[in-house]
Amino acid sequence: MSDTMTSHGSKQQGIALITGASSGIGRAASGPDTAAIALTSCGWTCILSGRREAELERTAELAAEARNKRYPGDTSRPLCVPGDLTDASNITSLFMTVKTVFGRLDLLFNNAGIGSPKVPLQHLPIESFDQLININIRVPFLCTQEAFRIMTTQSPQGGRIINNGSVSSTTPRPLSAPYTLSKHAISGLTKSTALDGRKYDIACCQIDIGNALSVMSSAKAAGVQQANGNVEEEPTFEVDYAGEAVAYMASLPLHVNVFNQTLMATHMPFVGRG
Repeated sequence: MSDTMTSHGSKQQGIALITGASSGIGRAASGPDTAAIALTSCGWTCILSGRREAELERTAELAAEARNKRYPGDTSRPLCVPGDLTDASNITSLFMTVKTVFGRLDLLFNNAGIGSPKVPLQHLPIESFDQLININIRVPFLCTQEAFRIMTTQSPQGGRIINNGSVSSTTPRPLSAPYTLSKHAISGLTKSTALDGRKYDIACCQIDIGNALSVMSSAKAAGVQQANGNVEEEPTFEVDYAGEAVAYMASLPLHVNVFNQTLMATHMPFVGRG
């Protein structure tokens, strides 16, 4: 989609939907830091999805502040659509809202996800497994399906889907079988989506993030179990860089695609992990 300019000098990049936008990487991708060049402050019109309405509204407020600081007088603010996406009807309703309000969808950031309890595989409750598979696999699949329904029929046709994977999609940690399984599934979804979307001008890509400071990774401050059994503190990096990386991937024209990007703390144990 070609860029246009508003009367405030800001770019209009298109319509973007971000799931899991109430905190962490989802919030960073929505532009919470006035120093970060992220989706909202780059000119995207954003729809934010998440379970916690108050936190979602806070994300929208921070994103609007970032955009206004970059483009004074631009009062654009993301649209918040709170809801639990484990209920498939809420996913249908979310995408219906996008189509009704904006008429199209140019970008989906499949970001909603949870971690798994750090327990031996044989002791993981089936309820925990089912919850993780529902949120980490079923939700992004259904969101991708709904995005396809819009992107394949809109004019101009096409769009981009960015999946939030993990460094665990290639290199697992100890005691993380369910989470690792789910992120390998996301890699498969990314590849299949890129292949099936090609004829519709739908680009699909994946960002694998390691040790960005977010709610999910905050426990790493107390140390992380390594493959040799030792618990060691691991380096982290500011989550704003993850938002910037997503914004860069989103900014490319549809005939260009960063198919996979690994963003990590330089000194974290990843290469050679295990």
